[in-house]
Amino acid sequence: MFSEEEYKTRRKKLKESLGEGLILFLGNDECGINSKDNTYPYRQDSSFIYFFGLQIPGLNALIDLEEDKEIIFGDNLTIDDVVFMGPTESLEEQAHKVGVTSVRPSENLASYIENSIGKGRQIHYLPPYRPEHILKLSDLFNFSATAVSKKVSVEFIKAVVKLRSIKSNAEIEEIEKAVNTTVQMQYKAMGMAAPGMTELDLFGAIQNIAVANGNNTSFPPIVTIDGQILHNHFRGNLLKKGDMVLCDCGAENFSGYAGDLTRTFPINKTFSVKQKEIYDIVYKSYQAAVNMLRPKQQFIDVHLRACKELVVGLIELGLMKGDPDKAVESGAHTLFFQCGLGHMMGLDVHDMENLGEQYVGYTTDLKQSKDFGFKSLRFGRALEEGMVFTVEPGIYFIPELIELRKSENKYMEFINYDKLEEYKSFGGIRLEDDFLITSSASRLLGAKLPTTSNEIEDFRTSKSSF
Repeated sequence: MFSEEEYKTRRKKLKESLGEGLILFLGNDECGINSKDNTYPYRQDSSFIYFFGLQIPGLNALIDLEEDKEIIFGDNLTIDDVVFMGPTESLEEQAHKVGVTSVRPSENLASYIENSIGKGRQIHYLPPYRPEHILKLSDLFNFSATAVSKKVSVEFIKAVVKLRSIKSNAEIEEIEKAVNTTVQMQYKAMGMAAPGMTELDLFGAIQNIAVANGNNTSFPPIVTIDGQILHNHFRGNLLKKGDMVLCDCGAENFSGYAGDLTRTFPINKTFSVKQKEIYDIVYKSYQAAVNMLRPKQQFIDVHLRACKELVVGLIELGLMKGDPDKAVESGAHTLFFQCGLGHMMGLDVHDMENLGEQYVGYTTDLKQSKDFGFKSLRFGRALEEGMVFTVEPGIYFIPELIELRKSENKYMEFINYDKLEEYKSFGGIRLEDDFLITSSASRLLGAKLPTTSNEIEDFRTSKSSF
């Protein structure tokens, strides 16, 4: 939790952005795994955390702009709760710590909303992403569940995006703590991996570090020898000599802030010749992108520059051919790089993704592409000082995609499909770090990890016992 003044300032700026009406914040409730009291790990809504700081189940909040009221709706623990969970500070005491002096019972929210609707007042709410939020909004406003998403407040979305996009010094400190825990997770995976282990062995070890140093992971870790599967959550494969492990993981602090790093490393002490060649191409793409990070730089152009660097390297290997610029323009690079170069990071590992990528990462003048290989680029607009970004280029050899494009006779002037046959079982390589956009460039967040192929090999050689 930050200072009272930080939360009050955030709410003040939000109120100035919207002007009139009521601003409704839905907090998250606990959710049962297989019964009411056996719950999934609790996670508060990120925008609720940002403006109100309280990570307690069952809360909602209102800012009444005309009447200049800030109200948290929730209930104190019953004696039954105390018996099973232990005593805590009262909700009133906790609300005071974030600068809110008005606390009302949960049941009062419905009548407050009803009275405001009766007066014809506008009520702003954000897009719901949980089923219980949809049902709650449907009940509060007395319209169908299908109508809920049609009535979200675009003004509210844009105001939140504007505020949350630029991180304060206090936020940057929390993000860097999460990144440093993630660094520990990556070192653990790189240091312990050996033939005969399973992917699950590595997964359990890094998950333990995240839980021991914070709240949890910021997303389910991807730990796989099948790196060509972009979000692979199968963890049953045996690690074998000659394999590579792609480890994409992140820690989340108690404050809710995230880290997100990826390294790809060999099970052997060193990469094979082919593995090292591909890794070095990915690294050059990563470096080209990082060198472009600065305020006012369009991120779509950073993405395209990274794609071109991948193509140049693949041409040198004989897997691609032709003019690199024309290859990227045609989308031929998407045979190997199917996703976006990076994303904002903060209270969400993909920051504010629930608010809509068209509002978070694009503008009225810059629309998100729907084309394969570009539709997953979550951010394209200009970078700003104070933003936190991932940069994560990769090369992925997906046999099914290669066969499909070959059968379509697609990209024939740019792809050497005969040579590509040698790489269909290669897998994939990704490299990812987190950066703060500064006044003139960027700064790597967290302690440095082995990044080049030589650094990774040196580390593996020093740690491997086989």
